[in-house]
Amino acid sequence: MAESTPFVVIAEFRVKPERLDAFLEVAADDAAHSVADEPGCWRFDVVVPDGGATVIFYEIYHDRAAFDAHLLTPHLQRFREAFPPLIEAELPVRFGLLQNPASG
Repeated sequence: MAESTPFVVIAEFRVKPERLDAFLEVAADDAAHSVADEPGCWRFDVVVPDGGATVIFYEIYHDRAAFDAHLLTPHLQRFREAFPPLIEAELPVRFGLLQNPASG
């Protein structure tokens, strides 16, 4: 049986500077529950680059099916309901296949 290639999701948000803390709170809930509650979610990092109110989600799933399952979770629904008033823009989500998975 062939192994599946890990599926990578990169989501990016331009957050209202005065709402960054609130955004990070709802992002942390989604990230923590994704890793804890979804066996197919291997990694969910919330990244704030230097010098701004941009937030990047870097997520790795076992495969596309695991990501599709993530789309149906209650914690993602909570995030989707909470974030719109906290952001200036949501950039297009990027998808890819992990080419060099690091071991443990």
